[in-house]
Amino acid sequence: MLTLTYSIDLIKDEARHLVENGTLNCHQPISSICRFFPARERVQIEKELELNQFLLRDQLIDLVNDPYWDND
Repeated sequence: MLTLTYSIDLIKDEARHLVENGTLNCHQPISSICRFFPARERVQIEKELELNQFLLRDQLIDLVNDPYWDND
């Protein structure tokens, strides 16, 4: 059985793709993306999110929004 490693960047990219193409709404909980990953990988994804300070109840916008700080 092949086990993939999901980095936070890969998870963010997938979430961004799902929001951009309208599959998910940016105000849905992060847990909404779990159904788009294989069931056997979901625990790993949840752990990676937790390690990066994301909760499954947080909104997707928190995950896909890369804050840009403009130096005035």
